[in-house]
Amino acid sequence: MSVIAELRRARGRKSNTTVKRENKVAYLFLVPWLLGFFGLSVIPMVSSLYLSFTDYSLIKPPTWIGLENFQHMLGDARLTNSLRVTFTYVMFSVPLQLTFALLIAMLLDRGMRGLAFYRSVFYLPSLLGSSVAIAILWRQIFGTSGLVNQFLALFNLTGPGWVSSPDTALGTIVILHVWTFGAPMIIFLAGLRQIPAMYYEAAQVDGANAFQRFIKITLPLLSPIIFFNLVLQLIGSFQSFTQAFIVSGGTGGPADSTMFYTMYLYMKGFAQLHMGYASAMAWVLALIIGAFTALNFIASKWWVFYDD
Repeated sequence: MSVIAELRRARGRKSNTTVKRENKVAYLFLVPWLLGFFGLSVIPMVSSLYLSFTDYSLIKPPTWIGLENFQHMLGDARLTNSLRVTFTYVMFSVPLQLTFALLIAMLLDRGMRGLAFYRSVFYLPSLLGSSVAIAILWRQIFGTSGLVNQFLALFNLTGPGWVSSPDTALGTIVILHVWTFGAPMIIFLAGLRQIPAMYYEAAQVDGANAFQRFIKITLPLLSPIIFFNLVLQLIGSFQSFTQAFIVSGGTGGPADSTMFYTMYLYMKGFAQLHMGYASAMAWVLALIIGAFTALNFIASKWWVFYDD
């Protein structure tokens, strides 16, 4: 018996040694990720939190001023306008994009020929929509002599300068955001493929029409996917920058009609060198996004259906 016990103890010691060696290897592979996590995320976040309580111009060392940056934000009329523009953009662009993405996903879910090709084509704008090249192209399309006005001229109609008018400039950026519907569309399509066909067959036997099947079956069973897309697109829309920056020529014009919060933050930090104030703005934006995300999670209890 003593020999067997000794063998078991030896096996246990060998097992512990193997586990420790494997743990060391695992930690070694984690080192690049940990360096990136702390070097590119944690340390910059902590630094920006400190800078938000300072007067910092990137040239001189930061000077502690407490809550003055946040107090100044309360009386900043241009910041208030940037919040109004951003909220308007989010309020219109997110629902329109998700609605359009769901409609296209439902069309593709019918099993048409060449589905893989259409799926790739529709997804392509999501890869290009935030690029500088597409934003420049969009500015040309909606310019005074752009493609839109050239098309209207065929019917003897004179279109305005869509990107140079305060009434329509923001709308062109909303359309650009809606055009990049590919990513949520792919997610919707995957969700639609998971809904059992027998539900639709049973409803059809009971006399339910297409609209009733959509309201009573598709939307409830797809609600977790809708919620997921809503949260992702909401967060992304609040952080939109490139499109408005390029379309407006980096000014937020005309008349600050495309002055997104992120663009004003950029101008304060890198154009006017008020990095302390820009850091405070960044943390306010983080709180706004966090608040809207939390509200979505709270409200999801009443409209998101999880099939247990």
